Amino acid sequence: MSERYNPSVLEKKWQKKWEEHKLFAAQENSSKPKYYVLEMFPYPSGRLHMGHVRNYTIGDVIARLRLLQGYNVLHPMGWDAFGLPAENAAIENKSHPAQWTYNNIEVMRNQQKSIGFSYDWAREIATCSSDYYRHEQKLFLDFYQKGLVYRKESFVNWDPVENTVLANEQVVDGRGWRSGAPVEKRKLAQWYLKVTAYAEELLAGLDTLTEWPEKIVTMQRHWIGKSDGAKIIFNVMGTHEPLEIFSTRPDTLFGASFIALSPHHPLAEKLAETSASLKEFIVECNRQGTSEEALEKAEKTGFDTGLKVQHPFIAEKVLPLYVANFVLMDYGTGAVFGCPAHDQRDLDFARKYKLNILPVVRPLQPEIQGFKEGDHTAFTEDGILFNSDFLDGMTVQEAKKYILQKLIESGQGEAVTTYRLRDWGVSRQRYWGCPIPMIHCTVCGIIPVPESQLPIELPEDVTFDRPGNPLAHHPTWGQTTCPQCQGSAQRETDTLDTFFESSWYFTRFCSPHSNQPFDRVSAQHWLPVDQYIGGIEHAILHLLYARFFTRALRDCGYLAIDEPFKRLLAQGMICHETYRTASGEWVAPQEVEFRENNILVRGRDGVPLIRGRSEKMSKSKKNVIDPDTIVRDFGADTARLFMISDSPPDRDLEWTDAGIQGIWKYLNRIWNLIQTLEPCIVGCSLSVEILTLNEADIVLRRKTHQTIAAASKDLDVFHLNRYVARLREFTNFLDDISQPEDYQPAVLREAIESLLILLHPTCPHLTEELWQKLGHDSFLTLHSWPVADAMLIQAESITLAIQINGKLRSTLDVATDLSQDEIQEKTLRLEIVRKALEEKQLKKIIIVPNKVVNLVII
Repeated sequence: MSERYNPSVLEKKWQKKWEEHKLFAAQENSSKPKYYVLEMFPYPSGRLHMGHVRNYTIGDVIARLRLLQGYNVLHPMGWDAFGLPAENAAIENKSHPAQWTYNNIEVMRNQQKSIGFSYDWAREIATCSSDYYRHEQKLFLDFYQKGLVYRKESFVNWDPVENTVLANEQVVDGRGWRSGAPVEKRKLAQWYLKVTAYAEELLAGLDTLTEWPEKIVTMQRHWIGKSDGAKIIFNVMGTHEPLEIFSTRPDTLFGASFIALSPHHPLAEKLAETSASLKEFIVECNRQGTSEEALEKAEKTGFDTGLKVQHPFIAEKVLPLYVANFVLMDYGTGAVFGCPAHDQRDLDFARKYKLNILPVVRPLQPEIQGFKEGDHTAFTEDGILFNSDFLDGMTVQEAKKYILQKLIESGQGEAVTTYRLRDWGVSRQRYWGCPIPMIHCTVCGIIPVPESQLPIELPEDVTFDRPGNPLAHHPTWGQTTCPQCQGSAQRETDTLDTFFESSWYFTRFCSPHSNQPFDRVSAQHWLPVDQYIGGIEHAILHLLYARFFTRALRDCGYLAIDEPFKRLLAQGMICHETYRTASGEWVAPQEVEFRENNILVRGRDGVPLIRGRSEKMSKSKKNVIDPDTIVRDFGADTARLFMISDSPPDRDLEWTDAGIQGIWKYLNRIWNLIQTLEPCIVGCSLSVEILTLNEADIVLRRKTHQTIAAASKDLDVFHLNRYVARLREFTNFLDDISQPEDYQPAVLREAIESLLILLHPTCPHLTEELWQKLGHDSFLTLHSWPVADAMLIQAESITLAIQINGKLRSTLDVATDLSQDEIQEKTLRLEIVRKALEEKQLKKIIIVPNKVVNLVII
């Protein structure tokens, strides 16, 4: 061996060469077909973690594959750089959020470069740069002109520690997702984007996303939540105001036992003006989160207003009117009727307040149990109506149609379609975000900032020594002049939700230096993104908002597409074993030592440890692995290959020291293998002389081309772990060649170079080095992907299952072109078949081509 594998030297060498030659710069006017691959860009929190590395490795494998396959590849990287953590860090470290953010960006960029990702760094963007958010402000103004932006007062989730609004999804078990503080409801004036204007289109568009995981499509479909139902008008006795109620089950109206209002329903608020008890109940409801999860888990409570509501169809029936904590003002009309026998939430409420429970739907099949008195589970299946006057005997669907007709005829209701999807509140009360370009004038009202004044930049001289939004506390930044009356006015001090930045960044990558948000021609060329990769945690909000933005941009004249991401992969998490002391202190795996009898202790002090479950890597549980350490000890290629080798990319990956060491040994085997075989192929012809092939040559060529075909297919369908397994199998095959001189040099060279090209997307540094050692003076990165010979990928033989009376007894390898008579003859010669026929008689033989031979004996 001339030298040993030294990744720390060769990886820096090739990273420098790639950068010098700008190999990964996407070409604007290329004749090649385009391919846009994008990983969800990171928040610059400080350092990369292994979850980042897996995400980016998967994307890089696809980007490098497409480059080899002859595509003009766009593979950019940027930074989702606004957000509250920067403000928290500024408070903790007494620094400025910009300094903290840009320092982190530099560290993380260097880490990414050390792993060899093929990014076009000339397109790098940071959303906290005014070069980016000035265009975002322009888009906000365009949306405003289009009627897609409005302001209203509404109840929001308020984090009293971070002093900002939280989205429903940022409330976990009633607490802020970062601070852990109990979330409160507050009524604030907020800016909203009219996402609901596209509800039906967003729902229909899911049918076109055939290359998205079905799980994510289902999650989006549920989140949009289309419901067809009825708006029913009830009369509150003693008042002259009608009460409108939305219901998806108007068929159960005869089983209604109460009416419930949202705590924020206008009638509830009006009643609270004269009822201290109701007012206190509403305050208590406001301490509860507004997320669906929070409402589901919370105990269902209500306040009896004392008012009664007239049933629409039963003159002598009145229903008690409650204010209830489980009714949302922004869904339907903020009022519901409760039918306890056929809705679990209503049943729980009725049991608590001892309300009447009347079943009105019985099962279709008499043998199935319907709702009975004393049951604790509501009957929600399809069925037949009873106890329902003119609906009796109808199916649920028939009853829905008929009662809706009756409501319309009597002027007491109408058909309504509603959506679970809500408009997007984008206001955030914090400094480190994009300033909302609006002005508040006491004379002219709220008006947009003139486009000529953009960007509205964040002030640098802010302090974080008081709670709340530093922009609102700044002595001068908010002071401005009204562009209409030229009088004194105030800037909007709310900043945009950071989801706003990530909802259009993929368009900016198409032309990151444009003086417009993006160049329409470039965007039309590159979009949609051909392959998008990111975590399942973004399956709803980010993807939904990006889909909304794409349609809004289309309608504002920026784009001519409907969907932003053609193909989507949601990668799994990286998991690692956990350890704790008896007191609950987390201990890093590298601190653990094994003593006698497999007792686990912390190495530095001998404290006994308890082995926990393997869990998602997290700093809090001290089970993280530093990518820099892995790159230093094993090399970037080892880390990259391990990221895709042990499990499918959409499933969790278990980190093990043995696994990473196994990959390191494998790459050393390849290094040694190529250097061993190199003398046999140096200077040989690149053309295989077909007419002079011997049997060994034919076997090797067949194996080479079968591997090319299988590995190519595996990569295309994201069977990345299977792709790695095939390459390891091929490596083993080459490793078993004991006499390379028996092979035609060109055949041997074809096999070796095919292995290097196939491995290149995952291990680019090692393969570039070995490619050069084989005498090439051009980059392997720019080579072409091998194409399998169709004649060679066909198997020479197949394995048939041999069954006797339907039970598997043996297998038989036969040539693919063997006739059925020849297969039958070979089957009857098998020892196990001959023994079976010694005492019994063969009745018939059934041959399923290429699969099974079944002998029926009696």
